[in-house]
Amino acid sequence: MASLLKRRSPLASVEHQHSLLENLPLNNGNFSDRLSAQGWDTLKPAELEIFQINVGKLCNMTCRHCHVDAGPDRKEIMTRDTIDLCLKALDQTNAHTVDLTGGAPELNPNFRYLVDQCVARGKHVIDRCNLTVLLLPTLEDLPEWLAERNVEVVCSLPHYRQRNTDAQRGDGTFEKSIEALTRLNKAGYGLGNVDRQLTLMSNPVGAFLASGQAKLEQEWKAGLMKYHKVSFDRLITLNNMPISRFLEWLEASGNLQSYMELLVNSFNPATIGGLMCRNTLSISWDGYLYDCDFNQMLDLKCEAPHIRDFDIEQLKARSIVTGRHCFGCTAGAGSSCGGALA
Repeated sequence: MASLLKRRSPLASVEHQHSLLENLPLNNGNFSDRLSAQGWDTLKPAELEIFQINVGKLCNMTCRHCHVDAGPDRKEIMTRDTIDLCLKALDQTNAHTVDLTGGAPELNPNFRYLVDQCVARGKHVIDRCNLTVLLLPTLEDLPEWLAERNVEVVCSLPHYRQRNTDAQRGDGTFEKSIEALTRLNKAGYGLGNVDRQLTLMSNPVGAFLASGQAKLEQEWKAGLMKYHKVSFDRLITLNNMPISRFLEWLEASGNLQSYMELLVNSFNPATIGGLMCRNTLSISWDGYLYDCDFNQMLDLKCEAPHIRDFDIEQLKARSIVTGRHCFGCTAGAGSSCGGALA
């Protein structure tokens, strides 16, 4: 499967995605009104804790649910100059974590430079890894390399059973993922060492909300150990966002209206305070600033638009940009790059 952009799909246009979502007939479907009803006239940032950098859309996989529309045919890659601007901006903040994402972030030729620079600054570094990338010949040493630097590895795995994972990510993906997890275990990951934390992230395989995170973690740990002799430290769950390729699947399968109604009707006020847009700043491969990774994919820029003009005081004073897609983060137990919120 090629990316939306490669296929010249109408949904490659963020304007088309906005139009599709905003024109759905939804009762109580205005996100700003739902916030206002809870006393949040505008959503404001809290203390900046996480610097999330999308280092490019290039990926060795083309997953059905991908909100980035990443793939082998995407050539957008963050340059060394932009990385250095990110590091300069990072130095102006008190953020304790640098969250590296993509695409497959490891495919950026400056990935190791960026990790080393962040580690040298005493930051906790997260590598959001699709697992199969670790099997590429040029990256086979990466589990040990990351372990030496105490990088947390957050791996995407839709399910601990083969059928569900391959349905979302392609035939053969599950087997490769298990091999990669085995290599990470051998490098010391997933064995209870806080400095070598292995986190699995699960998206539902279908038009429903993520299940209870704590219960799923127990089930996954038992299943992966019993059938594959691999272990991990924690599981986080993430609702599928109604954007990009998952939006395409929702529309093609006739699930768009019902899924959006599910998100709206499952709105949980208890999730608002912990929304990731409040403590995270998202930087795109070309240096633009966003309140979150999902806003980035819909090109909903911050009021302070680019990393070259980084102004931490201006960012603290901004209002967070929201839209109907935000119901994905406030539905049920909530959803964020760190998992459930409530």
